[in-house]
Amino acid sequence: MSPLPDPQEGPHEVTELPAVAPRLRALRRRSGLTLEAAAARVGLSPAHLSRLETGRRTPSLPMLLALARTYGTTVSDLLGEVPAELDPIVRADRMEPQEAGGWTYWRAGGSGRAMQALRLHVPQGRDSQEELVRVHPGEEWLYVTRGRLRLSLGGTTHLLDAGDAAHFDSLTPHRIAAASRDGVDLLFLHTLLQSGAAELCLGATSTPQRGIR
Repeated sequence: MSPLPDPQEGPHEVTELPAVAPRLRALRRRSGLTLEAAAARVGLSPAHLSRLETGRRTPSLPMLLALARTYGTTVSDLLGEVPAELDPIVRADRMEPQEAGGWTYWRAGGSGRAMQALRLHVPQGRDSQEELVRVHPGEEWLYVTRGRLRLSLGGTTHLLDAGDAAHFDSLTPHRIAAASRDGVDLLFLHTLLQSGAAELCLGATSTPQRGIR
């Protein structure tokens, strides 16, 4: 699989999520992976991954999910969030919003679990993320709370309105996008399964392969 294009190339400097950069490098080294090996597993170029590790580029939410799976951890851990260990309750005032690649999300579950729960806001028109097709072991569940969601599963596209839900095998190539002008809000739950992630995110025109998000 060819490395993913860098959707954030440009003259501007990245100012979002600065704390994630050193954690990305530390987790990669802890996993015993070289820069080249880790980049191959998540479908990025080594240069792109290096820019993420040095804070010169901001990872999108799909990239954070990809890296978390590759290193056997969670997005919350990548961001340095330290909730009470195995605390079953997540209070509203602890759900701090985080933005990655234009998507805004809130951690809605505890760390150290076999599943990760997030609350997401996906704006309309984020082409760089809408072009990413994801394929990985496990399951995903989502529930639309506001707006309209476009969910592509394999060769079929579904439009989900508020109150609609989807539960599917993550080995089915899939991608999501906002189909309403004001974006879409949803609850998102996925299993945290670790495996080689070389085919994690595929370009929209690529041939689907197995991998993880």
